[in-house]
Amino acid sequence: MKLTYILPLAALSTAFVLPDERVISQIAIESHKSAGSAFDKLPSKDQVVDRFEHSFEKLGDTYDKAIKSSKHAFDAAVDYAAETGNDISRKVQQTGFDASSWVQSAANLGSQGHHDKPNQTVYELIATSKYTTKLAAAINEYPDLVTLLDGTLANYTVFAPVDSAFEKIPDDAPKPSKETLKKILLYHVSPEFYPAGKVLVTHTVPTALTVDTVGIGPQRLSTNIGLKGLTVNFYSRIIAIDIFGTNGVIHGIDSLLVPPPNAADIITFLPGQFSTLELGLTKTGLLESINDTSSHYGGTLFAPSNFAFQKLPAKVTAFLFSSYGQKYLKALLQYHVVANQTLYSDAYYAAESVDEKDIPKGIFHIDLPTLLKDKSLNVDVARYGRLIEIKVNAFARVDIQDGIAADGVIQVVSDVLIPPKRIDRMEQHWQGQELTVEDLKERLEPFVENVEL
Repeated sequence: MKLTYILPLAALSTAFVLPDERVISQIAIESHKSAGSAFDKLPSKDQVVDRFEHSFEKLGDTYDKAIKSSKHAFDAAVDYAAETGNDISRKVQQTGFDASSWVQSAANLGSQGHHDKPNQTVYELIATSKYTTKLAAAINEYPDLVTLLDGTLANYTVFAPVDSAFEKIPDDAPKPSKETLKKILLYHVSPEFYPAGKVLVTHTVPTALTVDTVGIGPQRLSTNIGLKGLTVNFYSRIIAIDIFGTNGVIHGIDSLLVPPPNAADIITFLPGQFSTLELGLTKTGLLESINDTSSHYGGTLFAPSNFAFQKLPAKVTAFLFSSYGQKYLKALLQYHVVANQTLYSDAYYAAESVDEKDIPKGIFHIDLPTLLKDKSLNVDVARYGRLIEIKVNAFARVDIQDGIAADGVIQVVSDVLIPPKRIDRMEQHWQGQELTVEDLKERLEPFVENVEL
């Protein structure tokens, strides 16, 4: 595996063991019902939001004062973050929980940072800052990148790694090719305007990196609010916010962002979460098929975790992984794979479309055709600010959203998805009721005749 993939994959492994947001929210509710409980002191949702907003406003106000006494916006922002130890992160840590499950609206979270009219482009800010000398040197290797970030074709957002981020690269790491380095740099730039207030209520951000494997849309970043504060791709912490230029905004980050590997590689890298899925995909030949990016343009893998497989009755699992049940296993796993349509929690790419679509606030429904012939997944996305709930077939919950991959996205589901069966000409979806081997075979029988192993 390429060294450049280790960091994002390691970050994903930590993301896949974050506390269940549903459990956290339930704890918050229960804490107000049980007098004398150890959770009595747990802040309510509104209190968490108020504290987070207050911390954010305080950071912005103090930064305003800092910027007026400094000649350079970026330097002032990083200096202030270093002096305060990042007040946002500290406040989030004090709650003891992932605030992303509670922050529901950005209505009152305006853009923070300095309000003086900027007089430098985002490129000029990076090129003249004492904290981004290595990033500036890298950008200067590509005249077209300089022109892009120094121009006015768009209001850009740059997630700018500070010099210390480059020091995390191992000494024995191979030097990337010039083409690879350019892709890495483009992955730090969004052609859209994302001040901090917008980042806070966004799950994924489009970048300037376009790759054929993800379909018609650009490669995306994920943003997260957790115990580390505000992060990008789960591991790179935002340490300075809203350094405005004449053509966009910069956020300072403490780690380089590396374009992600393919979905199949991510599954393989995380046996603690997906060893059962990997075994099934390997036995049925689907792992190789999924990894063949020439056969699809983007896609969505609804990935059951090991825990999801453990929910199946033991006899069903034994049957599926037996030699006789292997063709049924392949049909079942095909029902989890959507080709040519990439569904993030807040964006949607379709191979036949000419542009990407943002998922609107409120309720969004879509039927996604799977590799199982003529069978689609019914997906509902409920979006209110940063809080996004995704359910499949009105039953299985997406526990971990937006595992960004080079060839699409992974959505980790709470249960193995069972295809529906027809009763009185109506399709009946499985809703977690008792499942027998005979029932499973009945549901999959129409599809196994043409299954090749």
